[in-house]
Formats: sequence, structure tokens, C-alpha cells
Amino acid sequence: MQQVTTRNATFQQWQALLANRTKRHRAGETVVQGVRPITVAVEQGWTVRTWLVDADRNLSSWAHSMLDRVRARRYAVSTELLRELGGKDDDAPELVAVVATPPDDLDRIAVGDDFLGVVLDRPTSPGNVGTVARSLDAFGGAGLVVAGHAADPWDPRALRASTGSLFAVPTVRVPSGREVLDWVAAQRAAGRPLTLVGTDETGDVELADHDLTGPTLVLTGNETSGLSAAWREACDVMVSIPMAAGSASSLNAASATTVVLYEALRQRRSG
Repeated sequence: MQQVTTRNATFQQWQALLANRTKRHRAGETVVQGVRPITVAVEQGWTVRTWLVDADRNLSSWAHSMLDRVRARRYAVSTELLRELGGKDDDAPELVAVVATPPDDLDRIAVGDDFLGVVLDRPTSPGNVGTVARSLDAFGGAGLVVAGHAADPWDPRALRASTGSLFAVPTVRVPSGREVLDWVAAQRAAGRPLTLVGTDETGDVELADHDLTGPTLVLTGNETSGLSAAWREACDVMVSIPMAAGSASSLNAASATTVVLYEALRQRRSG
């Protein structure tokens, strides 16, 4: 096992994966921290290319189980350097994984009779991307699409917010909405009647009054400007979430998406 105790070129490559989306994309890999995200990645069969192991302490039984389960190149890294990679001043992770990211192919998302998925239109917050992935995972979702110039789902902040769910829910980046609409058209041509449901505070139908029991793709807009005009035109229906008479006039994009996903699960369970 190679030792890394200085900020050498190898360490700088790991730092670049944390901070630079272009380098993540070119390398086809990301840095994963935290017990649950690493565990979910391993359980879901993702490829761990490299293990970074704390060289200065005895590893927990969990860390040993991860290392035994997936054989990959290992580096023994000093606690100080792992603390830098972990982004915490007071604690260092005992184990960090460098994981291969999959190709951005919409065919990774399987559409069945009970399909529930989300398209995020130009989201700017990695935290919102991760939170939506976590909600999809919790409410039975089958796919997440991040469209347009947007936050990177493999950003460490997105991975942290998802608590590992980005490894459980197929997630695909696309340059624009056109790729998604072509994919939707292909699904419909194959006999899978996807309904595109847009979210907006001035939607035509209240959320609970719209049938979400069929194959559904939920569209959520940019945190500042909402859905683009092209997405609005593509929607089969625009739904609104009723609000109480408080000071808030709308919900955060991730919160609104979570409400729609919960309502879809509620309707499906109630038959």
C-alpha cells in the first residue's frame, strides 16, 4: 500500500476531484466520503477505483468490511491530509473512496407502469440536487435527470445532501431539455405513456387533484426563474401546491419536488 503524507501530485488529483467539475467529468470519477454514501455505493455495485485509508489509526469494523468487500488500489494517507479531503476541521474520515461515475445515458433510467422520476431544469444548488435524489429514493422514484447548465450531481455537496441516494437512483446529466423530450417521445412510442407534470405556484391544478398514479415525470424549475418556457410548453399539466396564509409565497425547489413525490406515493398506496 502506497503512503501519501505530503501534498504531492496524487493528493492534488484527489483535491481536484473535490473542487473541479471539469476534472471529475474528464476522469469519470468522484470522491466519496461518509459511512452511508460509501456503504450505499458499495451495496449498489458501483466501481471503487481507489481506497484512501487513514494511516495513523486503527480502522473500525465497518472500514474493514468495506475494504474486504471491494478490492481496489489502496493508499495510506495521513490523518491531516484526510481531514483536508473531508472538509472538516475537527475530524478526519477513516476511509474515503474514489468511485467511477457512469456515462450520462438516459437509457440507464428504466420506465415501467409505476415509473416516478424527476427532471431538474438548470438547478444551481448541489444541495438541492442531492436532496431531490434522497426524496426520490425515499418515495420510490426510479430516475433523476439534471438538465441544462446546472449543478453537478457528483459534486461532494450533492453527494453529502443525498446521504448516498445518488448511488441508488439512476442520475443522468443532459445538455438541454431536447434530449429528455426525445427520450420521452421514445418511451411513449414504446407504449409507456409518460405524463409530464410541471410544478409552479400558479399551476392550473392543485397537486392533490391531479392523478399521479400512472408513469409520471415531475419537472422542477431553476431556483430563481422556475421552469423555462420550453419546459412549460412540453408539460401535460402544471400543478400547484396550496400554501397557508404565511409569509412564504413559495417552496424551495427541492422541498416542492419532495411534496409532489410524497403525494404520488400517497395516491399510489391509496389505490
